[in-house]
Amino acid sequence: MLAASLGFAAVLVLVMLRMPIAIAMGLVGIIGYAMETSMRAAISMGSRLIIDTSQDYGLSVVPLFILMGLFVNKGGLSRELYQVSYVFLGHLRGGLAMATIVACGGFSAICGSSLATAATMSKVAMPQMRKFGYSDGLSTASIAAGGTLGILIPPSVILVIYGLLTETSIGKLFIAGVIPGFIGILFYLAAVRYTVFRDPKSGPAGERSSWRDRMAALRDVWAVLGLFVLVIGGLYGLLDFWPLHLTFSPTEAAGMGAAGAFLIALSRKTLNFKAIREVLFETARTTASLFAVLIGAWIFSNFVNFAGLPQALVELVTGWGVSPMVVLLMILAIYIILGCVFESLSMLLLTVPVFFPLVTSLGFDPIWFGIVVVVVTEISLITPPVGLNVFVLKGVVRDVSTATIFAGVTPFWIVDILRLALLVFVPWLVLVLPNSM
Repeated sequence: MLAASLGFAAVLVLVMLRMPIAIAMGLVGIIGYAMETSMRAAISMGSRLIIDTSQDYGLSVVPLFILMGLFVNKGGLSRELYQVSYVFLGHLRGGLAMATIVACGGFSAICGSSLATAATMSKVAMPQMRKFGYSDGLSTASIAAGGTLGILIPPSVILVIYGLLTETSIGKLFIAGVIPGFIGILFYLAAVRYTVFRDPKSGPAGERSSWRDRMAALRDVWAVLGLFVLVIGGLYGLLDFWPLHLTFSPTEAAGMGAAGAFLIALSRKTLNFKAIREVLFETARTTASLFAVLIGAWIFSNFVNFAGLPQALVELVTGWGVSPMVVLLMILAIYIILGCVFESLSMLLLTVPVFFPLVTSLGFDPIWFGIVVVVVTEISLITPPVGLNVFVLKGVVRDVSTATIFAGVTPFWIVDILRLALLVFVPWLVLVLPNSM
């Protein structure tokens, strides 16, 4: 246990010294495994993992969902989603911020990336909110918080990675994220209402749209709805009827989604050779970086497991004589603290190999724990001093200070904590859909 604990501490130090998380975990994992066995065995283990990862068919779901999200972005679907949300909510006080939250939820359902959602919606929503006199704090906070929905509402790349790390059903993880995702949207809407209640000038009401405009806007989002129904309906057998009979595995669903997003972008004449090349290169770069981090995480996980850290933690916790819920709350507190200094994916890959065996040994459901971990990861995306979504937004809206964004995001952070507590103490909200499959 001592060697594994020192290895865990070494990874934390190296990451804080700005070494890439993939290199830090891989380096510590190789050295630690060599100290426990031999350098020959460590190199053999590392090379085997690299070969197995590159040949794993199941991992092809990752680049396909990334490709789908990039084609969706090129197709300009974010503007249509925002327009639909705006015509229904824009006339309310704080309505534009609410429309941003709802549009982020819809965009994340076909994009699957929090950073892409935040970056894209900032270009669409920020000019409109400034036009109607919204405060910079509420405007940027609604985009940063709404962007976090991208890693929970299916399809979600981070849920795919959790499923691969823990050998948990990706399909069940996807369906388990639906209710918590909608709860997140409702809680964020409540945070907007609270903000404008305290300061009515921060979110003045916009123009009321006619029902004709609303119906016209709904007609414009048929492509978004169709793509979502194709991917999710095929994945869960909802399209398995005559004459369709469509049933997909997660990889097939990702492939159909990428193809559908490509056709939508092509039909809107937003693609040319240069744009397609940019999308393919960005997909390759993102996939390569994710695979590098995954390989590093698996190498580190092999070392930690060989050194006996998970088993030692189980024995230690059992010796304390405390309830499993107390242990879980301690783990979640660690996640929130780590979220202040680590970005979400690094935190997930670093901690899941250590905590997952402990949590499952205490009798907690792995699907439920995966959703809870992702919700904690969402919180880390808007938690100072890192708050990756905040810094992505800052890069787009350069004239707004980071302090202003963090101040505006505080009510959203608080309701996220409340949602986390609700999911922890009412697991039924997470498990009702996967258990009914």
